[in-house]
Amino acid sequence: MTAASTATREELLAGLAEVLSEVAGTAPEKVVPDATFDTDLDIDSLTMVEVVVACEERWDVRIPDEALENLRTVGSAIDFIFSSGAAQ
Repeated sequence: MTAASTATREELLAGLAEVLSEVAGTAPEKVVPDATFDTDLDIDSLTMVEVVVACEERWDVRIPDEALENLRTVGSAIDFIFSSGAAQ
């Protein structure tokens, strides 16, 4: 069982807010499901790679490059992590 499979979506949101704060200095209150990484949170592609690595380590999931292309919002990232963990 992975860490993601035992986390709720709310816990994943809080954890992602922590990751974005640590990696990119993003204010936690800006990390909401509808927020886009590029426009709303000002996360560039290099920083996004760092975010992905931190998420993979935190929740013991694998986020392949092809999946990363579809992760445009905080909500889509939460859905991916949640489904990846729940599927294992």
